[in-house]
Amino acid sequence: MVYIIDGGMGTMLQAAGLGDGACPELFNVEHPDVVEHIHAEYLRHGSDIITTNTFGGTALKLDEYQLGHRMDEINRAAVKVAQAARDKINPNAKIAGDMGPSGRFMAPLGVAQFDEIYEAFKDQARALIDAGVDYLIIETIIDIQEMRAALLGAKDARDELGKTKDDVKIICQFSFSEDGRTITGTPPEAAAILMDAMEADIVGINCSLGPEQLLPLVERMAAVTNLPISIQPNAGMPQLVGKETIFPLGPEEMGEYAPRFLDAGATYLGACCGSTPKHIEAIAKAARAHTPAERPYVEPFTAFTSRTSVVKVGLQEKPIIIGERINPTGRKVLAEEIRKGSFLMVKKDALAQVEAGADVLDVNMGVTGVDPGETMKRAIEELTMLVEVPLSIDTLDPVAMEAGLKAYPGRPLLNSVNAEPEQLEAVLPLAKRYGAALLCLPLGKKELPVTAEERVSLAKEIVLEAYNYGLRPNDLLLDPLVLTLASSQHAARETLKTLKLYAETFGFPTVMGLSNISFGLPQRAYLNAQFLTMALSSGLTCPIMNPMNEIVRKAFITGRTFMGFDPAAADFIAEYGDDDENAVVTKKVKATAEAFHSDDPIECIKHAVEQGEKEAVVPLVKDALAKGLDPLEVTRRGLSDAMAVVGERFGSGKAFLPQVMLAAETMQAAFTTIKEVLPEGTADKKATIILATVKGDIHDLGKNIVSALLENNGYQIVDLGKDVSPEEIVAAAKEHNAPIIGIASLMTTTMPMINETISAIREAGVNAKVLVGGAVLSQAYADEAGADSYAKDGISAVNIVKGLLGDE
Repeated sequence: MVYIIDGGMGTMLQAAGLGDGACPELFNVEHPDVVEHIHAEYLRHGSDIITTNTFGGTALKLDEYQLGHRMDEINRAAVKVAQAARDKINPNAKIAGDMGPSGRFMAPLGVAQFDEIYEAFKDQARALIDAGVDYLIIETIIDIQEMRAALLGAKDARDELGKTKDDVKIICQFSFSEDGRTITGTPPEAAAILMDAMEADIVGINCSLGPEQLLPLVERMAAVTNLPISIQPNAGMPQLVGKETIFPLGPEEMGEYAPRFLDAGATYLGACCGSTPKHIEAIAKAARAHTPAERPYVEPFTAFTSRTSVVKVGLQEKPIIIGERINPTGRKVLAEEIRKGSFLMVKKDALAQVEAGADVLDVNMGVTGVDPGETMKRAIEELTMLVEVPLSIDTLDPVAMEAGLKAYPGRPLLNSVNAEPEQLEAVLPLAKRYGAALLCLPLGKKELPVTAEERVSLAKEIVLEAYNYGLRPNDLLLDPLVLTLASSQHAARETLKTLKLYAETFGFPTVMGLSNISFGLPQRAYLNAQFLTMALSSGLTCPIMNPMNEIVRKAFITGRTFMGFDPAAADFIAEYGDDDENAVVTKKVKATAEAFHSDDPIECIKHAVEQGEKEAVVPLVKDALAKGLDPLEVTRRGLSDAMAVVGERFGSGKAFLPQVMLAAETMQAAFTTIKEVLPEGTADKKATIILATVKGDIHDLGKNIVSALLENNGYQIVDLGKDVSPEEIVAAAKEHNAPIIGIASLMTTTMPMINETISAIREAGVNAKVLVGGAVLSQAYADEAGADSYAKDGISAVNIVKGLLGDE
């Protein structure tokens, strides 16, 4: 079945009289006839689903117009208007309650908290559902954390109103950039896997790009999920012709893509910016005339996701390493650091393990004398800004568990649940709610299960109860339970037997703490290595181990090669091709160790900035200055060179926005320390830059990112905010004698204001370079508008500013 959604609302409202800076959603109350006419036009031209005029309908967004207190009224009015159009034109049509982004980045990228965003979306969803919508469509989301909060809010509102997914389906649509990721780095596979696990009803893509760019992203989603897929592309990439913004794709050209989207796996088709009822008519006609290819069924699989990556696990997948080092058990120094609120060792261990080959990091914050929930939350936030690999949240405390789950921007491994009724009752709902993969540990209230048969029996109890809570087979992993050889000569044998029985009985991925086997014995690394090889051959898929121990690491790589998961022994050769049998540590691990212990203080500072080690960089800078190193040399070699490396990694797709912002914050902390010891006037004093979002545009996420990165690079920022008139920008530029003015437009309806603002700057005789940016802009548009430069992202903005000012 193919469903045709409607197209753009904003451009049509503007054509109908929506003024610059006016609230589009208020038209539902003050001009319902205008909104009803737009809905009616889409219905007449083939839409099966019309979308309410509530894109900015959360109280958080309406607050920008001082209308937050009218959230319920405005959303209900929007549904009423849509219902009136439906009843007159096509009573069988459905209504989707539109829910756009809050306009705020969530912690740690921003300051908004999970519960705050959750409540805002929940309140809007409740108003829309209670007013009678058939769908909720959460759209144009660029941050996976915001989508998680929005989806939970929408589901909870639906449940509280006694509705089911048969009554109200929830569509989750992301916006992707030209690199195939959201602005915050999430690829379509990670988004789709997480939405599937969190029980969205439909997953999809809208806005930002045209159909040509979005078609392969639909294919990538369809390769990892069986959820229905929706697609609403822009009518191509916007262009400036004269003083008018146009979208190049006409109705016929948009219609030509409809069959291709259907064949790629989409069943909900519509359009976004630049589209009109005529575009929808062409899409509907082409879609209904096409018999799509049968969509291949995706066999369920188990995977963990981070904000930026996906790791598959299973008996048919290459075994992976779960790094064990972030655990204060038996590590007094680490425990004391955590107790003091320092996460420096945690972050160093994380980076070292990833460099040594860890695919997932286990995070245990089991320290006495701290708030377990707050400590786990902070650890997860710190690590997700630092590393790209997925995390395992290791705790039996339900409070800490949920705190970690809320903070985690993906699908983590939850480590773990046992067969005790209290644990099952506390943990299973959390895994279900947040879409986590869950490790099942065969322990109960009775004595430790000694035999493999006893462990399988307990595992069955846990699995059956997990199914009762709605968890799926691909949500579950099994721990065979590793007891030390020191306590029983049969400990290893029973664990290996358990692994084999798990494979025969369940077929689930398996996880075990490797080093438990050698506890209390000498030569632990050799025992662990031998046991690991045997366990891999018995069905172990995910050992929790120390990848920094080269003996064990070599056993893992060798075992994986023998098991047939290393075609042409490529991994083994890459690691050990130099045939240096005397090497105790591989080159990779050695490089990791040396990076933190360089004899060059500036190299240590540079490394700290590159890795985002905010806690480490200040004492490193103080030490370098105390040794008499030139502060300006520290700034240039230690800070500027480090950010150049980060910029190169970002440009090549090896780093993403969270890592960039963390590095920039680290650099700013170092620079602030340097300035404290420099004589007045000695420090490099950088220029003042004016930043603003143009008149009529109330979006400022991109501008805020640029502001933070420039400020962390030492520039003086005058941020005029959003919805700023050309006159205000000109006045500020004159007042501050700013050599650069940065202006942004995030809405297609306000793109012409870029041209008007640049014209006003030129006419006023302001001698400043104009830098433009925003998701809807392009280099060609910037050139046509007369801008001096165009920045596609925050890093390029910093580099362009440095180039224009000769600060490179």
